[in-house]
Amino acid sequence: MPDGSRLVLVVGPSGAGKDSVIRGAQAALRGQADVVFPRRVITRPHDATGGEDHEPCDPAAFERRAAAGDFALHWQANGLRYGVPAAIDRDLAAGRAVVVNVSRAIIAEAEARYRGLQVCVITAPPSVLAARLRARGRESAADIDARLGRADAFAVAARHVRTISNDGALEDSVRALVAVIAASSRDGARLSGQTSLLPATAGRRCPKGG
Repeated sequence: MPDGSRLVLVVGPSGAGKDSVIRGAQAALRGQADVVFPRRVITRPHDATGGEDHEPCDPAAFERRAAAGDFALHWQANGLRYGVPAAIDRDLAAGRAVVVNVSRAIIAEAEARYRGLQVCVITAPPSVLAARLRARGRESAADIDARLGRADAFAVAARHVRTISNDGALEDSVRALVAVIAASSRDGARLSGQTSLLPATAGRRCPKGG
């Protein structure tokens, strides 16, 4: 089993903009064969409005796939099942960096399997989270209040944690995530030299935590 030192798990409260930051990093690193952004399997229909590009799966099929070992990691959140394809083990074994959005509830289990993994927390102030949740129009006022309540209590316990405050320009947060990915990469110096989205100051936006 790979030690996971090149596995970057992205977490954060609803409204923090995780998908936007990840998409930005994926675009910035397009063509980099040593960085992989796996497509998650979710028990949710395809979103034609510009949401996450995931593989839809019905709940029964998801359970069969989970039992068959098709997922490296899987969990349940907000009434849905999420799975990360087991193919990431081959990518990690080949020395590629793997970047994927997960639930913080899976971190302990993930660390037991990939001891050296990196956790990147993307967050924003409560007022920003509230505005973004209202703007996307997917939840009722009560649901938004519940999500904000969970955000207040958002904490991550992991060995290697970096935090990005996504409360300014999106491109700044993208640079910071690219820096985290580069730091986890087998050849971080080469990756840093090839992407214009990795200035020398990028690391300052993601201080290392406990």
